[in-house]
This record gives sequence, structure tokens and C-alpha cells, in this order.
Amino acid sequence: MRYGMPVLTTDEYLSRIGRLIRDARQHRGYTQVQLADLLGTSQSAVNRIERGHQNLTLEMLARIGEALDSEIVSLGAPGPLHLRVAGGTTLSGSIEVKTSKNAGVALLCASLLNKGRTTLRKVARIEEVNRILEVLNSIGVKSTWLNADNDLELIVPDSLDLSSIDEDAARRTRSIINFLGPLMHDQSSFQLPYAGGCDLGTRTVEPHLSALRPFGLEVRATEGSYHARISERVSPARPIVLTERGDTVTENALLAAARNAGVTVIRNASPNYMVQDLCFFLTKLGVDIGGIGTTTLVVRGVQDINVDVDYAPSEDPIEAMSLLAAAIVTSSQITIRRVPIEFLEIELALLEEMGFSYDLTPEYLAGNGRTRLVDLTTHPSALHAPIDKIHPMPFPGLNIDNLPFFAVIAAAAEGQTMIHDWVYENRAIYLTELTKLGASVTLLDPHRVLVEGPTRWRAAELMCPPALRPAVVILLAMMASKGTSVLRNVYVINRGYEDLAERLNALGAHIETFRDI
Repeated sequence: MRYGMPVLTTDEYLSRIGRLIRDARQHRGYTQVQLADLLGTSQSAVNRIERGHQNLTLEMLARIGEALDSEIVSLGAPGPLHLRVAGGTTLSGSIEVKTSKNAGVALLCASLLNKGRTTLRKVARIEEVNRILEVLNSIGVKSTWLNADNDLELIVPDSLDLSSIDEDAARRTRSIINFLGPLMHDQSSFQLPYAGGCDLGTRTVEPHLSALRPFGLEVRATEGSYHARISERVSPARPIVLTERGDTVTENALLAAARNAGVTVIRNASPNYMVQDLCFFLTKLGVDIGGIGTTTLVVRGVQDINVDVDYAPSEDPIEAMSLLAAAIVTSSQITIRRVPIEFLEIELALLEEMGFSYDLTPEYLAGNGRTRLVDLTTHPSALHAPIDKIHPMPFPGLNIDNLPFFAVIAAAAEGQTMIHDWVYENRAIYLTELTKLGASVTLLDPHRVLVEGPTRWRAAELMCPPALRPAVVILLAMMASKGTSVLRNVYVINRGYEDLAERLNALGAHIETFRDI
């Protein structure tokens, strides 16, 4: 413990911080031993910290936050941001859906393919985008925010300086793995930092590597870095069959294929919204892609790309679902404008089965000229539980990121609803936090919860779950709860949503931001 560092000694506060650290560790999939190794301490010390039995310096809190990619406390800056929610109000008015966070991140990675000027329109200005931009800037990419509409200009230098990469920023975004595809075209070997604990062979990493090997890229992970080497630049001899239909895996394969002069066939590809946006962008760079929106993509790459390109990513269907859930749980009539309907049709069909009433305008096109949009008006509705369980599926099924919103919706409906989150190991656990706000949520196993409604919501103070969508679900439930609730440490929400509290306030919510460290 460094002399002179402030020490937190309040038992209640240490217990709160301990629970936050435990939740963040479990969300990252670490054991106490693994976290101890990252911190250079013992498993017993981590156990004491998580039980609130260990005094902590701010320096140690910052180290833990960095290891877990969770802003537990910030040194040299104001403390964590919290939300105070005066619930029980009804929303009204209209709100416009912002552009896709996931598409924006993919397009930032894709900008590395282009030696010309890349202009992206209305980019989501969120923490995840900020981290990627910090990495790009550190290796020589010039980025300029052009105006208040969040239009962004990117210029890639002739030669990237990977030795100057911002390791801290790189370790705070899982999207860094999507640098592998574009960087392999101009580098014979390179290193990329990654967040600790991301071992080869895990579900999130190995599919990427197997998708890139047919292009001659070999990667090993040691000492917190991906060590990449292109042994021989080759074209895939046969179709690449992705071992999982993942969005980012498909994106990485596309980024590798885009500047491969041959023809690449990608099977079991994700046809999800962010992948389609990336395909539309690549076609503007001159890459020919057949099968967009299907599970088989045929890519005819271009060896050198040097064009001035202007592209507008489409709106975010997950944000649209967030706003839809906000209207449902607060029994409000609002109009949600610029909804990418193709990626919400299953969700709306399920909600209609539950008794939800809404109106849609005729379809029109997004700024990319391809994605179909509508304006959607919600109506207060008496909901009932669906007949079957609710579970996600690859597109065009119910989106995995939209599944948590059905927990808070089911809590407002009459009857029992089973929610089956089969993709993630622990995310369903965070939905049980709704019980602290009055909901009846029973955890059946790490993947399934049983929700019984309707709920008589009540205000409470909670630590923000370290998972993005469950965190927003808690916020929405607080908006429905009469009285004043507090949601502590909402950094994870800011990673995926831009000005969410302020935009909900414009509809009539009462959400105040504050800090207390």
C-alpha cells in the first residue's frame, strides 16, 4: 500500500465495491485466481476484497478497474458516474434512433483498408468508439470530428506505426481483434495487445483465428498480446466455413477478404445488421460482395484501395428495442423514428403475441440507401406472458442483444415467462437484479430465468451490472418504479449508448447524473 494514498475504510462502501468487483470479474469470466495473477496478489486477497473485508487504495481500485475493464474509480479525474432516477412518470413525444454502435466500430476497423479519405456520417459518439479512435490515432491515423452531427473523417497514413499503439485503450476494447483482418494486408508480422484472460481456444477467439488462417495469417497469444505473422499471402483454396455464426468473426473474415485479389467464399456467415453495414461500406470501396443478408458471402477483393468514400451507417436496432421497452414498462405512447424494421420484425411479432399495440409508417431508406426504416408509435397495452419461452437465434431470429429487454417487459406482463439466454454463460444472472426493484425473477440455471408478472415496481439503490444490456434493463425498471432509485457506476451504459439519460429526459423521464467520489 503506497504511503499517502487515500484509503477507503467505510464498511458499507467497501462491501458495495466488493460486490461490483465480483460481478465485473464474473462477467469477464475470470476466477479469483486469474484476477489475483493479473493484480500480482493472492487469491485470498481477492476473496477479502470481494467480501468487503480489505481496505483499498485508489491506486489498487484503478488497477482492478483496468484489469476488469470496468471504471470502478478514476484517478486524476472525477469519480464514477451514477444515475438518480425519479420513477413512475409517463413518457411522451418522439425520439430518433441513433446510428449503430456495432456498425460504427466495424467501420472504424475497416477504414484501415483504405488509403483514401473515409468520411462516416453520424457516428455513435460512445466510449467504445472513443477507445478504437484512441488506438487508431496512436498508430498514425488522423481522425477529425467534422461537426455537431458527429460526422467523422479518417485518413490512414502510408505507413502505420504499430510500435506506438495505445496499449491501455487497446486493452479496453474487445474490438481490437478486428484489427487482425485489415492489418495483415500491409504487415508481414505485428503485435496487438488484448485484454488479459483472452486465451486461445476460447469461444470468442479461436473462430477468428480459424477464419483468418486460410489467408496465411498465424496468430499466437503470449504475455498479453496477439503475435501475428503472415507466413505466405495466399487465397483460400476452398470456402471458409465459420465455426460459429458470429458477427465479429464474419467481419474479420470480410476484412481479410476485402483486399485479397482472389474470390473468397464465406459460409455460415452472420447476416446481422452490423455485417450488412460493413458489406455496404466495402462495396463503396470497390469490393464486390454477393449474398449480402444471407449466410453465404462471395467476396471479390481489390488488392489496393485508395478512394475517397462517404458512408452513413444505419440506425441501431438494439437502441430501438431499448426505447421500445422504455415505452412498454412506463405504459407510454411515444414515436420512435428511424427504426431499422428488418432487424426488429421477430421482436415485434412476439410483442404483438403478448398483446402489444403499435403503429408503423410506410418504409423508407436509411442514409446508406439500403436499410429499411419505419417510424413506430407505441400504445399503452395490457400484456400477457407468451405461450413459449423467449430465446435468441442468429438473424433473422430474435437478436441476442435484445433478449434482456424481454425480462423487464415480461415483468410488466400477466403470467410466467421463461427467458433462455443460451449464448452467454452468466448474463442471465444479472437479470435477477430486477428482484431488488420488486420483480419476481427466479434463476433456474446460469442460462434461464423465470419471470412472473405483473410487477409492482419499487425504488431501490443498485450497483450497475457490468453487462451493457442488463444495465439498461435495470435503468428502465427504475423509470417504472415510483420513488427515487439510484444506479451506481454507469460507465458500461456509456460504452454502448450516447446521452441516453438526457434523451430519455427529453421524453419526460427524470434522470439525474451525479458523482460522489
